[in-house]
Amino acid sequence: MRSITPRRVLSPEQQTEITRIIVKVGQLLAQYGAEARIIEQTTVRLGLALGLESVELALSASGIVLTSLYQGHCVTTTRRVRDQGINMQVVCEVQRLCILAEKELIGAREVRQRLDAIVPFHYHPWLVVPVVGFSCGAFSLLFGGDWPVFLVTFVASAVAMRVRQLMARHHHSPLINFAVTGFVATLIASSATYFGWGEQPYLAMAASVLLLVPGFPLINAVSDMVKGYFNMGLARWGTATLLTISAAIGIILAMSVTGIWGWQV
Repeated sequence: MRSITPRRVLSPEQQTEITRIIVKVGQLLAQYGAEARIIEQTTVRLGLALGLESVELALSASGIVLTSLYQGHCVTTTRRVRDQGINMQVVCEVQRLCILAEKELIGAREVRQRLDAIVPFHYHPWLVVPVVGFSCGAFSLLFGGDWPVFLVTFVASAVAMRVRQLMARHHHSPLINFAVTGFVATLIASSATYFGWGEQPYLAMAASVLLLVPGFPLINAVSDMVKGYFNMGLARWGTATLLTISAAIGIILAMSVTGIWGWQV
């Protein structure tokens, strides 16, 4: 880990406070979906910018262990990482604080205050629902469907997204959430095949569940493993795989209930 000559004299209490600040930074980045390399680089850069000699970081899927070194004195702390969903606004805000600290525009106290003031931004649920419906409906058109298929896909995916939001609000397991969402989307989309709406009604069943594709976790998993963070990469890959299996279980269960198997049409 690289080191620099400290630009200020730190007391043990100040070192401890800075250590708490940078471990909170790492915790926020990990909880909101940042890559492992970004987590490590940001915490190390911020620690050096605030006057530490070096920072060592150990990452896992459920926790962070961080050690700071200043004039032979080590401070080690650990934090639990609880998944809060993907939110790039939080990641960008934390990285902006790191840049400001490197330019000596803010100090440790300002960094702490701004960290505590970060509030994750979320789009309004009733804005997300129609946008997801339109996106899945657009995929059905790209697959070769017509407007009746688009409308069924829009309704199925929009309703499924609302179900997903409500289950997330009540803190249900993501695995159960994905299974129920896949079931609802497939159940509604199968009505196009049942009633014969459109020239290729089975396309609605394929397009309406695209909102369940865990693309971001899979991309992060591959990126982490390529960059040498195998523990984080494998953990994220495992999570994405379980989510995919849960969605598939919900889809197959809905097909079993309706007796409509999309790939046999």
